[in-house]
Amino acid sequence: MKTVKDIMTKDVSICQTSDQLSDAAKLMKDKNVGAVPVCDDQGNVMGMVTDRDLVIRGYADKKPDSTPIQQVMSDRMYNCAPDCSLEEASRIMADHQVRRLPVVENGRLAGIISLGDLSTEEMSDHAAGAALQDISERPELH
Repeated sequence: MKTVKDIMTKDVSICQTSDQLSDAAKLMKDKNVGAVPVCDDQGNVMGMVTDRDLVIRGYADKKPDSTPIQQVMSDRMYNCAPDCSLEEASRIMADHQVRRLPVVENGRLAGIISLGDLSTEEMSDHAAGAALQDISERPELH
């Protein structure tokens, strides 16, 4: 049975806690990604910043480009270990309504797994579909 470490992206671009809004925005543009883990100087995962965080908590609140990324990042972290099963990773994503999950080992970033990664795996495709449905549901419509 495959685990997260078998399909995760290992070469992950990160922001440092000392980076600014403009640094994160430029990195997302250059790497064509919508989320970037935020790490301290030792590589410990401190949070995650998404394009939505930049817009909603940053630019829409008229914060300048020089605003520290820590002021807009999501610090409520959900993650998994490299030896986590693909089904468990899907469940974590669904339970917490996240599309990307940092893979952490001993507090440090080892990689990242996304719903897209899960959907390309035949064995986890159903779990990824269920996770996406849970993430995409709008509770206010029920």
